[in-house]
Order: sequence, then C-alpha cells, then structure tokens
Amino acid sequence: MQHLLRRKIIIILIIISAIPSLTKAQLRDGINLPEHDDKLFHFGINLGMNKSHFSFTHHPLFMQRDSIQVVESINSSGLNLAWMVNMNLNEHFDLRTYPLNLTFTEKTFQYIQKYPDRPAGEDTSTTKKIQSISLTFPIQIKFSSDRINNFKVYMMTGLKAEYDLAANAGARKAENLIKLNRLDYGVEAGIGFHFYFPVFVLTPEIKIGWGLGNLHSRDETLKYSNVIDKINSRMISFSLTVE
Repeated sequence: MQHLLRRKIIIILIIISAIPSLTKAQLRDGINLPEHDDKLFHFGINLGMNKSHFSFTHHPLFMQRDSIQVVESINSSGLNLAWMVNMNLNEHFDLRTYPLNLTFTEKTFQYIQKYPDRPAGEDTSTTKKIQSISLTFPIQIKFSSDRINNFKVYMMTGLKAEYDLAANAGARKAENLIKLNRLDYGVEAGIGFHFYFPVFVLTPEIKIGWGLGNLHSRDETLKYSNVIDKINSRMISFSLTVE
C-alpha cells in the first residue's frame, strides 16, 4: 500500500509541476475547449490520496478502570478511485456526483496499557489497524468563478453516504477487534481548480469530509472497544480529475 502511495504521489507532483508551463503554452494558442462548460453533462475519472482518522469520545468505563491508560487515533493514508458525473445548472452552479466511488483507508487506534497480556503477544503500546473499503455516494453543489483564459477556480459542498464493505460489526470472533458499522453519512467541502487543455480538463481538488454517524458497534466484552463510546470518521483528500 505504501509503495503504491509513493508512486502516486510522484506522478501527481510531476503533473502539478507541469501545469504552469503547459498553461502558458496554451495561452499562445488561445482558448481551449471553449464549449466544455456549456454542455449539460460531462464526465471524468478521479484518482486521489487521503489522510483519515477517527474522532472519538471515551466511555465512562475508561475513567473507572486503569488497564488502558491512553487511547489515540493515528492518521493513516489511503487511495480514492471514482467516476464523476457533472450536471450543468447555470453559468456558475453545477450538480455533481460519483456513481462509482471506491475509498481505501486504513485507520489506526493506539493503546497504552498498564497491564498488557504478554503471553498473548501484547505490549505496553498496542496498535489496532482497521482497514476499510467503502462505496461512497456523494451529492455535491459546485460554485465556479468566471473562466479566465484556460483557468477556473471553484468551491464545493455536499452530503455523502458510505457503505463499508470491510466493516466487522457482525464478527463473532472479535476478541482483538473494534467493531464498526457498515453504514455512515456525513458532509464535505472543498476547493478545486480547472485547467483547460486542448483535449481534456485537469482538475486538482482538496476536500475535507466529516462523518456524522456513530460507527462504533460497542461491545462490553471487548477491552479495546468498551473504553470507547462514539466513533466518527474524518478525512482530508487530494485528488486529480480528468474530464
């Protein structure tokens, strides 16, 4: 996973560094794709990276027991792959969605334990990784500026629903797991830039997502789960879309 991320980062940095020179070359030739924004629908392929973690609250049981002294959520990296559909509403507003949107994440909880179960392989510091493969369905409103030659900036906001294909709320043998529900919902907002090339539009975008649903399927019998009350997802992502 990390090897793939490094390759994606290098490719994205190369593309971004080439944007200014390519844009200058385009300005000598005039306006690219002048009718692109007038189309009722246009489509794109989206590839991105994300940083995600859990926002959580401690259960009262955490203060009553001293076996687990610290619980923290650590930022982890992931990938996004999506197909975009954009509907033009008027000169400045668009309705946008991603009918096929896969998000790969690996969130991590870190525990500091006073009495680790060393025969079972535990140590004072224990990490629990939670891998997720989510189908995400967002609906977004995009507000765009006027087009300046081959450049345009926009802001977006919207709602999203997520279904985690790897969630383990129904797991039976879960002694060392934190059980999470499959369904989540939330809001997101971001900013992006359109760069118009002769045959395509390249769109870098930065977006922040806040999960509003409680993902935690709390189990009183699991020591890594019973010290936590609510769990909400948080994510920041950077993506490139080719339209």
